[in-house]
Amino acid sequence: MNPIFIGYGYLFLAIIFEVLGTSFLVKSEQFTRLVPTLLTAILYVCSFYFLTLTLKTLPLGIAYAIWGGVGIVLVAVIGVVLFRQSIDIPAIIGIALIISGVIVINVFSKTVGH
Repeated sequence: MNPIFIGYGYLFLAIIFEVLGTSFLVKSEQFTRLVPTLLTAILYVCSFYFLTLTLKTLPLGIAYAIWGGVGIVLVAVIGVVLFRQSIDIPAIIGIALIISGVIVINVFSKTVGH
């Protein structure tokens, strides 16, 4: 199997764990609730573990940009859908720019062999 494909698989897992961990931050109520706090910590450790595996095949800057960008977008969506948080037009524009940046990296960058 192609190592780049495996790297992106690890990156996908890292993003999912990071988004779940960040979502539990709200439920931890500033680390005053034990179970959500522990889940946040465990999920972040899993996220960083898979991110380190990603770095075997993807450059740090590319992996981190995708991890952070996609994570930001997914957490924003979760905030709106699950936590009923509002989002304004400038935030939507910013999120669209983040998505555009991730697409540009993946489609046009020669840094990672696709």
